Amino acid sequence: MRVFYRHGFHGTNLDTVLAESGISRMTLYNHFKSKDELILAALRRRDEQFRADLIEYAQSQGTDPVQRILAVFDFHQQWQSGDTFCGCMFVNAAAEYGDPEHPVRVIAAEHKQALIRYLRDQCAIAQLAKPDDLAEQLCILLDGATVTAQIIGQARGNSMAIDRAASLAKQAAQRLIEAARADL
Repeated sequence: MRVFYRHGFHGTNLDTVLAESGISRMTLYNHFKSKDELILAALRRRDEQFRADLIEYAQSQGTDPVQRILAVFDFHQQWQSGDTFCGCMFVNAAAEYGDPEHPVRVIAAEHKQALIRYLRDQCAIAQLAKPDDLAEQLCILLDGATVTAQIIGQARGNSMAIDRAASLAKQAAQRLIEAARADL
């Protein structure tokens, strides 16, 4: 996962994966028939880890669903501020694989849909108006902040600190939540 995340899927060759992992080519091919199978497994693992970490963090912030929603933005801000941040692995994967039917793109879409479902559940528990729409809007804010942090926040000489995008997205999320409360 780390090699693909750092260097991209097309930009990573199997020799680099083998060198980083310390396993033999034979061992790799005993588990994966192709580089594409390895990529799919890496994406599935990243999805499991990222969502589990995100949900655990959000749940640890309290029982109030609005607190949990806002904690998702805090989680993203911490992730984006980390030394290993290279953007969203799923956005990066979708950018490298143009065919919407390609299994890589399908996994990327499933990851985003799972995040939307979590946010929708929290919006529904909080009894916010139009929880489906609100969850999608919140996810758009998260993705926008992530891409902004990756492209603008990491640029040298840029005035926007890398964690500022998530902070601004959280402020916008708070306004959307307030509006959803007022629409009840």
